[in-house]
Amino acid sequence: MSSRDRILARVRAAVAGAPEAPAPARAYLHSHTPDDPAAVLDVLHHNLADYRARVHRTTGAGVAPLIAELLAARGATSVLVPTGVPDAWLADTVGVRVVEDTEDSTPAELDAVDSVITGCALAVAETGTIVLDAGPAQGRRRITLVPDHHICVVRVPGQVVASVPQAMGRLDPRRPLTWISGPSATSDIELDRVEGVHGPRTLEVVLLDA
Repeated sequence: MSSRDRILARVRAAVAGAPEAPAPARAYLHSHTPDDPAAVLDVLHHNLADYRARVHRTTGAGVAPLIAELLAARGATSVLVPTGVPDAWLADTVGVRVVEDTEDSTPAELDAVDSVITGCALAVAETGTIVLDAGPAQGRRRITLVPDHHICVVRVPGQVVASVPQAMGRLDPRRPLTWISGPSATSDIELDRVEGVHGPRTLEVVLLDA
């Protein structure tokens, strides 16, 4: 008998005859935000900004000029664009080399890219969190972890939920989920904040009113 078998046998003996565990309580609120799309969007904007993401609001007609402005302000000469990103988002971008998301891209090649543009799966208002699941317009997880500047477009209101419980009901747990709350950051024992540690130093979120 292995050590594992002996340990499990002792556990079974200890709980033999014990009453069944009670069913878990599910009476908690699934959202703390009013059921109003405008209010949910305001909460999302506030919490994204609180996490030091740069938040922009625009419409379909304004998304291309806005993205061009953000890339120009960054001084970007190259931008990584995964499959599924609409060509219209880059219609006003001039002088910026578009890099495709390919399987054989090395970390060094990704690090050399100035910016990356993606969509998202969902945005959670109460936590200021963007969720990526490698779906259309999102690409592989690594493309949002290596480049230093991430522009993420959230379609409003279709991709916005109020709370994490609402998000879990719409996400597929079998997909590679990446939860992003602001730019990558950490703090040492002196509480000195350092950004860009294990992800982009700058996160820009475009709330696109569909």
